[in-house]
Amino acid sequence: MPVTARYRPDPLFATLGQEFADPVAPARFPQHALRWRNQRWATRVGLDALSEAEWEAHFARFEALPENMSQPLAMRYHGHQFRTYNPDIGDGRGFLFAQLRDNDGRLLDLATKGSGQTPYSRFGDGRLTLKGGVREVLAGEMLEALGVYTSKPFSLFETGEQLHRGDEPSPTRSSVLVRLSHSHIRFGTFQRVAYFERRDLMQTLIEHCCTAYYPRHRALEGEARAAALFGDVVEANARLAGSWMAAGFVHGVLNTDNLNIAGESFDYGPWRFVPVSDPAFTAAYFDQNGLYAFGRQPEAVSWALAQLGGAMSLVCSAHLLEAELHRFGAAYQIGLRDGVFARLNLIEGEMGADMQFLSELFAWLTESQAGWDQFFFDWYGGEASAARAAASPQAALYADTDFAPIRSGMAGRTGASASEFLRHPYFQRDTPATLIIDEVEKVWAPIAESDDWSWYEAKLRDIASLREALGPS
Repeated sequence: MPVTARYRPDPLFATLGQEFADPVAPARFPQHALRWRNQRWATRVGLDALSEAEWEAHFARFEALPENMSQPLAMRYHGHQFRTYNPDIGDGRGFLFAQLRDNDGRLLDLATKGSGQTPYSRFGDGRLTLKGGVREVLAGEMLEALGVYTSKPFSLFETGEQLHRGDEPSPTRSSVLVRLSHSHIRFGTFQRVAYFERRDLMQTLIEHCCTAYYPRHRALEGEARAAALFGDVVEANARLAGSWMAAGFVHGVLNTDNLNIAGESFDYGPWRFVPVSDPAFTAAYFDQNGLYAFGRQPEAVSWALAQLGGAMSLVCSAHLLEAELHRFGAAYQIGLRDGVFARLNLIEGEMGADMQFLSELFAWLTESQAGWDQFFFDWYGGEASAARAAASPQAALYADTDFAPIRSGMAGRTGASASEFLRHPYFQRDTPATLIIDEVEKVWAPIAESDDWSWYEAKLRDIASLREALGPS
């Protein structure tokens, strides 16, 4: 067997039946050049012992894993795209082809991007550019390092085809990506069922989600179970929005088909990290009205959750769902505080005081235009980092009297492990690991020009150093 004893297949999605997905065949590619293998996560799901040939067989040719799904499935879903409902979408260039448990017992999906056409490809070729694959590997690794609950880039193969795209120089190179995710059941999965007014399928979907992802609600019945499930999805996605804000991350396309019931970030297209705090900063060139700008992400996620609640009202009273939606605000605050305090290694206190500190911090970051990542790097450990912050490239900003409330707010909050982590080589540097768009372009340029992957490999090592310095995520 090419797997270890830790491999635990559990293909639950296939039990939902044919109303939720369509069997598809993977594309055949002229080339299989491995560009990323996530050995850390392969170990956690028992696939670390695969040879190079076996890895290629399963993640480039998509031969079935042992005792897993016999055929890939393209998921059916609808969605609001920039707040316009679209019933003509679904997995257009990807599929689910395996489910398994990790060493914590969580059900995880192995799903693709760029694996060929499906019934939902419309006029697309079902492919992924190599640049898109590289960008997704970088985004997933950086977000995981920063503590965001994210899908994991699991495998990336360059596939040897030449693609034509309107938003980048063409022809361009192609790839196929495999990502490891806690769930690919989107808000739009529920919306599609509601669109067709299938109460039976809605009940089936709710039961499946409780069994697979929220088992504590399996004993509940009817409206109580639907409302409890919705409330947990609200909380999970509210915390996700908070973690994005702490990471300085802009997803770019927060449509209801790009949010899932596990509250896990996934599908990285036109993403960006902010260089400085700017609530109006957008990631997608086509987001001309700033609907999904950095500062509007919490509202965008809340709006999307309301649409999910609207879909679930097919089987649950609206007032029960509305009550659960009110959990968003408190959960968002927890997610934001958890994210920021982890980046600064601060001890949490009373919520009111903590939120006042965060409000002052974000206002100062926006007004001062301090480097976002540089600030969190300089002040990791709070007052324990004062001497290092004084030697920072932006130390003059910290000497300003307007910074005093921020420094005061960090006083006495240093995490117990701060001194240990500050000895990590990462914190002996002058500048932090970052992933702003200019750096991504610098990584890509030598690949495109001369097939030079050294910058890409160096950036991944840099991100790994950040992950190690901040501790396990």
